[in-house]
Amino acid sequence: MSHVDFAAFDADNHYYEAEDAFTRHIDPKLRRRAMQWGEVNGRKCLLVGGKINRFIPNPSFDPVAKPGCLDDYFRGRNPEGKSIREVFGELEPIRPAYRDREARIQLMDGQGLEGMWMFPTLGVGMEESLRHDPEALAGAFRAFNRWLEEDWGFAYKERLFAAPYITLVDVDSAVEEVEWALAHGARTLVMRAGPVPTTDPGQGNPADRRYDPFWARVAEAGISLAFHSGDSGYLSFYEPWGLASEMQSFDFNPMRLCMSAQPIMDTMAALVCGGLFDRFPRLRIATIETGSSWVGPLLKRFKKAYGQMPFAFKRDPIEAFREHVWVSPYYEDDLPKLRDSLGADHMLFGSDFPHAEGLSDPTEFVKDLEGFSPDETRLVMRENGFSLVRPI
Repeated sequence: MSHVDFAAFDADNHYYEAEDAFTRHIDPKLRRRAMQWGEVNGRKCLLVGGKINRFIPNPSFDPVAKPGCLDDYFRGRNPEGKSIREVFGELEPIRPAYRDREARIQLMDGQGLEGMWMFPTLGVGMEESLRHDPEALAGAFRAFNRWLEEDWGFAYKERLFAAPYITLVDVDSAVEEVEWALAHGARTLVMRAGPVPTTDPGQGNPADRRYDPFWARVAEAGISLAFHSGDSGYLSFYEPWGLASEMQSFDFNPMRLCMSAQPIMDTMAALVCGGLFDRFPRLRIATIETGSSWVGPLLKRFKKAYGQMPFAFKRDPIEAFREHVWVSPYYEDDLPKLRDSLGADHMLFGSDFPHAEGLSDPTEFVKDLEGFSPDETRLVMRENGFSLVRPI
């Protein structure tokens, strides 16, 4: 199909955070330990835990990159060998729709979108920077979620589904945050892929039973949970190879891009092998902005592990994964291969709009669904996403 003839659901849309997203509602006693704004050499910068944070080069987002300006780059097309700065091109003033929900609704109408998940841009890179201070970490995202509900809402007009961010650094606090989010209409929660940022060695597996009170509440509520890419803490694995251990967006070092550490693959392995879906069969998990190239290798590993140690599983881990996990692939991925491995009913269309690495026109995603039937296309482009914002 070259276009969609129905209103779509985008499972990967973003806002650009207001400058006071983390500070508007922060507990005053945590203000200096969490997020602050400062100035260095005449340039505004974000301080996290008292240190300059470089996750986003320009955390005030004004000016900002044009949507989709890195499309060709992410499809592996840069024949002129331009630097990443050159590929970005000229920045533009931030658009109202990136921070105002009424303007965003109008934009959605023009884009042919009926609904969307909305995820952080800056927020997904903050958890790791505060792992040394669990109280400040929990407090920062508690403040962030109050800002999010205030500015965007969690189910605005049943079209904008902004996801509250949850950290498991303190499981009791996480449960309280879920209760608050549910009371304010949340349909989906978001977490980073990667181990829980605990200060206790060996206690970072999110499927560990210590975190069951959180998962039990999510399952009971029947809402979905998305794992979104961000600072997973995995850069510590790259440091011995001579690469920087500080997360910086758009640091496209070819060695890092070609190495094997995959936090989303490891997170899904932990959930399945940790028996999380056996204990909580109502859980529905989505993987967002983490691609799909990891799915096939993970299923092969599940098959081998199950063949070697069937006694370690209550059921076939491949079946558990296919039942409980939905995947939003990169548009440049092998989408037919993912369909054959996972099923079209567990694939999600995500444009990453308005990010530079996303699509300038979200529904252009359909052009990459080569060989998909009309029914399969509708599942990917609309029905699967809407199903995950409807509590079960």
